[in-house]
Amino acid sequence: MGKHYHVTGKHYLNALFSPQSIALFGASEKPNTVGGRVFANLLSGGFSGPVYPINPKYQTILDHTCYANVESIDQDIDLVIVATPAATVPEIIRSCGKRNVKAAIVLSAGFGEIEGGKALEHALLEAARDNGIRILGPNCLGFMRPALGLNATFSNNISHAGNLALVSQSGAICTAVLDWADSHQIGLSSMVSIGDANDLDFGDILDYLALDPETEGVLLYIEGIRNARSFMSGLRALARIKPVIVIKAGRHPEGSKAALSHTGSLVGADDVFDAALSRAGVVRAYTIEQLFSAARLLSSSCRIRGNRLAIITNAGGPGVMATDCAVEQGIQLAEISEATRSKLDSVLPAHWSRNNPIDILGDATPDRYRTAVEICLADEGVDGVLVMLTPQAMTAPAQAAEAVVEAASKQDKPVLTCWMGERLVAEGREVFIKSQVPTFSNPESALQAFGFLAQFQHNQALLMQVPGPLEATDAPDVEGARLIIECALAENRRLLSGLETRAVLRAFNINMLPAMSARTPNEALAVTEYLGAPVAMKILSPDITHKSDVGGVRLGINSAQAARQAYAEMLDNVKQHNPDATLEGVSIEKMYTGANGREILIGVINDPIFGPVVTCGSGGIAVEVLRDRVIALPPLNAAIAHSMISRTRVAKLLGRFRHLPPANIDALVSVLLGVSAMVCELPEIQEMDINPLMVDDEGAWSLDARIVVGNHANMHHYSHMAVHPYPTKWIQNIQLSDGTGIVLRPIRPEDANMVKDFVRAMSPEARYFRFMDTVKELSPTMLMRFTQLDYAREFAFIAVLEQGEFEAPLGIARYVGNPDHESGEFDIGVADDWQHKGIGTRLMTCLMQAAREQGLHAITADVLVSNTKMTRLLGDLGFDSHTSSNDPSLLRVSKKL
Repeated sequence: MGKHYHVTGKHYLNALFSPQSIALFGASEKPNTVGGRVFANLLSGGFSGPVYPINPKYQTILDHTCYANVESIDQDIDLVIVATPAATVPEIIRSCGKRNVKAAIVLSAGFGEIEGGKALEHALLEAARDNGIRILGPNCLGFMRPALGLNATFSNNISHAGNLALVSQSGAICTAVLDWADSHQIGLSSMVSIGDANDLDFGDILDYLALDPETEGVLLYIEGIRNARSFMSGLRALARIKPVIVIKAGRHPEGSKAALSHTGSLVGADDVFDAALSRAGVVRAYTIEQLFSAARLLSSSCRIRGNRLAIITNAGGPGVMATDCAVEQGIQLAEISEATRSKLDSVLPAHWSRNNPIDILGDATPDRYRTAVEICLADEGVDGVLVMLTPQAMTAPAQAAEAVVEAASKQDKPVLTCWMGERLVAEGREVFIKSQVPTFSNPESALQAFGFLAQFQHNQALLMQVPGPLEATDAPDVEGARLIIECALAENRRLLSGLETRAVLRAFNINMLPAMSARTPNEALAVTEYLGAPVAMKILSPDITHKSDVGGVRLGINSAQAARQAYAEMLDNVKQHNPDATLEGVSIEKMYTGANGREILIGVINDPIFGPVVTCGSGGIAVEVLRDRVIALPPLNAAIAHSMISRTRVAKLLGRFRHLPPANIDALVSVLLGVSAMVCELPEIQEMDINPLMVDDEGAWSLDARIVVGNHANMHHYSHMAVHPYPTKWIQNIQLSDGTGIVLRPIRPEDANMVKDFVRAMSPEARYFRFMDTVKELSPTMLMRFTQLDYAREFAFIAVLEQGEFEAPLGIARYVGNPDHESGEFDIGVADDWQHKGIGTRLMTCLMQAAREQGLHAITADVLVSNTKMTRLLGDLGFDSHTSSNDPSLLRVSKKL
């Protein structure tokens, strides 16, 4: 018998996405009002459950009994929709709490998006939290769930059921997408207008959609992010399972201001947002047209395994245009195999192009299209096919379309079509639309869509990276660096001195050339004599950040006497440029004399939304002009660091170049990992520049650096970061009572197969105790959710026995935080052959410690009454238990942390 429990209960948003009954506050019989439009949509959509209109002004509305208030309804209500003035909404939410309502859609405007509306917004949130109600909105268009016939919007649009979800901050974008989708016969699984997102935000909605069986792809329209950790957690969880395309407004400062006034949201820097999306494994569109292109492909359920594309066309010109666009999109033209070429030779005219693009000539018949598509799809070197047609004298567009549909149905590779023109090809396009084969009016849109999904596949590799906070080989002196920063902050200084900066960098194993301070001309002479010429001299002043701008840098000083003279000249020069600056002397540093150095900039900025980000690019005095920088969210590992470097423009100079040997890329990676560790462990760092970092064939040295610090609220460890590092501190080597040594550590994505084997090896009884079902093994989706964690909202430990290069799983314990951020649901399982050895106790002890550190106050679970070994273990650990009010076969167990 295994020690397992099951986290019972539905998703906390089930009342929103799958309500059994609905009440509408502000219902009206007037069709031109919000309440009237919503009520009509609820009735006409085909929702099977009861809909209760609430408005004290009416006895009946559209032949339905109208209620004065929610208390007058004697039936259970899952979801309420509120279309009343903003001032009335908090009290409405309180009244719904008394009726055990769990979700509300607030359509009303007049909250945080307007001046003076913050107090009302706070009152709404307080009422919702006090009564356990989750709020969608306010100031939103509403919500659609077409498969349920649920249209809870005041829009004139309709949607039929499909597999594509749309989540948007803008109601206007929702209506535009709905209109476009309806005209192209593309159905939606959900349409969610989050409006001001005062309660439910992107992270919550995405978390539900990740496991929603109705949803196979997601489109997001974003204007701003409030909670970066929640957003990244939900987005990463979703993108591990389903493709996501994002379009974001506010890419430029003027657009950001517009977004602020429209939704009351804060917008992060656009390049930081790009870095966040890349880290989440999703793809970004930049125009509504691109979003529509991606939607066509997502709605077809075709998935891409690579970016090798074959292009079939009946005209050379369009094929060339498509080739140019493919190259610009980074799409690889498939290399046609000799076997494929031979097959095409046997069915195509002698003058076909014999290469990719495959020109099957202007007189191509439907049968020729069918055969060419079938042959290309069968080629293992082809990941997808774009089929193009231009209407020519002997062309049959509709029949050719039917032939392509038939060929596409025999393979699971994506087939995209582009019937160019309008009137003559309209019938052919209709064939594709009815058959759900993606069709586009021009090759550019088709290739953009293919490129999006190919990029999504590529980004999954980045998503799978789970770096720890300290990826460098040598352990840093974190406490020493923290003490230096604390001393500076105690003196009300934000800019670290040169010596402090050097010490912090050295603590994280970042090399700087030897340096000493001098406060008089004679000290400058002595320091230069000690270090050995040539040296560099730099002004020391807490008031001067960019030293070269005020004449505060002198390079190539070749003698001690020259250093004494340079000291006096530099101070005079700086005083002329900045007479009010406090001058503390100079820093004299050993001059870099290598002949093969390349100047690199590595920096840190602290984004107000996503927290610290690391930059890498060309260094030197012209960084603002060159603007060569690649941004990544920490934590970094070697794979992410190499990816950053390869995407910079300066990367081309780091290889062998003319007389220069290749730069030591490993040394540059080591510096990036040191900087990553620094910002992970030292949240007080607000900005940092290492410029230049000189990288040559022997190593990397920081020639100049500055660090700006600030006070940071001591919350949970790594709470300042959008992506939680792999928590290496929890890795433990422990010894069981029989002397067996095992490792207990946080779970990793690469553990998926091991977890799958663990569940498969359970006895039937153990699996039933764990899942309360007859499940035999975990689905790929559940495996991803079990092993790809954010280590903040959810956490899992695995106990393993190391057997050479392999690990055998012995037990797993896991918790998932509840939406209240105060408690969590846990589960634990120990392999049948490894029970009664203390593994369960060890796992639960570590799990409770981790939950406590993340700020949870209690963990709970449901356990089968018949699972006596589990109840005994939890009783020994101090858990309270009582019989579940919903099911007498279950015990509800809990423990305060």
